[in-house]
Amino acid sequence: MRRLLLPLFLLAAPAGAAVTGPADWTDAKTGHRIHRISDAPGNYALYFNYNAYTPQGDLMIFQTADGISVLDLKSWQTRSILKRPGIRLLFAGHKTRTAYFAETKGDVTTIYAAAIPTGAVRRIGEVPKGSQIDTINANETLLAGQVAERAMELQPGTRGRDAKTDQAAYAALGPDGRPLPYAEAKEVRLNDRLEARIPMEIFTIDTRTGARRSVIRSTDWLNHLQFSPTDSGLLMYCHEGPWHKVDRIWTVRTDGTQNTKIHARTMNMEIAGHEFWSPDGRTIWYDLQTPRGEDFWLAGYTVADGKRRWYHLDRNQWSVHYNVSQDGRLFSGDGGDSEMVAHAPDGKWLYLFRPRAIPDVAGIHATDAASLIQPGVLEAEKLVDMGRQDYRLEPNARFTPDGKWLIFRANIQGDPAIYAVEVTRAS
Repeated sequence: MRRLLLPLFLLAAPAGAAVTGPADWTDAKTGHRIHRISDAPGNYALYFNYNAYTPQGDLMIFQTADGISVLDLKSWQTRSILKRPGIRLLFAGHKTRTAYFAETKGDVTTIYAAAIPTGAVRRIGEVPKGSQIDTINANETLLAGQVAERAMELQPGTRGRDAKTDQAAYAALGPDGRPLPYAEAKEVRLNDRLEARIPMEIFTIDTRTGARRSVIRSTDWLNHLQFSPTDSGLLMYCHEGPWHKVDRIWTVRTDGTQNTKIHARTMNMEIAGHEFWSPDGRTIWYDLQTPRGEDFWLAGYTVADGKRRWYHLDRNQWSVHYNVSQDGRLFSGDGGDSEMVAHAPDGKWLYLFRPRAIPDVAGIHATDAASLIQPGVLEAEKLVDMGRQDYRLEPNARFTPDGKWLIFRANIQGDPAIYAVEVTRAS
């Protein structure tokens, strides 16, 4: 086999003791080039819908056990910008070159902003005990988070997390008294949390003054907050729990008005979730299954007019999370194992998807065509063989701002590490 010749900057990453194999290689099954960005202890690439990039698209922030690091997307070099163990990295700003993070000491959680060029830290304010800050708005004037009146462990008695998967164990018995597999046991525990009906609140924090303001109060399980990337007063959130049981996807203005359900179920066992914004803020995309585990779509809802587009996928192409390129032309999927909702026999791949609309036959339109769902399909290309991945660690793939790479997290070489795969096939 011909050895891939990589740029010099891709040949410098040292291997960690718990990660084995090359730092750079071409996937033998897909022909795409892969580079290991970091296997530093405690490495964490942000969740798929959290902004990780500076506004100029040149840097990506990530976390290690030491604090916050940054990746230069041109040189592929990494450096530390803040050595502060024990913090939680939140996201990068949309307007300024800022990394936001939380630090909990005792019962107090404080939110800070760190200037990426210098590492200088500014205190924003404190949030209530048990709060989680999930998102920042487009002009960086408001943070949004959620807090429950009391905590509830999903798996009582669990201590710590699995080093390879970053997940706590889940255990539950089925109706027949037998132990359920991991994915189904997790559903039982999610339902237990939902049925507890713990009072919750969504709130905002003013980044200039630290002032806190309530948006919504509910005994629904509120989660997955995401500000629109372009409308600083529009917030998306979810009703958490088993997806076939809840009306999951909602939007609301930060003053608590216009609380809007985005997807209405039309059949029993239909599920929708893992929602995310398009970079232009026009569309909400989400995983849709009609019904659960049988028919798979990437669905889009246009905020301005409520129009819908659904792109169909095969069972093996279903993914834990999808994402979209900055220009909206390409989608990604990070696959899944056979135990997950799709029960895919060959689903452990990182995918590139190209959307293709299904046009009217011979240009003949139904009279109400404009008001109907616009169908299409996603044409898939395999980027990375994830056969060795333990999918309790979610890859959370994201496009680089220039659309040339997908960055993801995996345990395909041992302990978790952060990787990039080139979208264009290696020549």
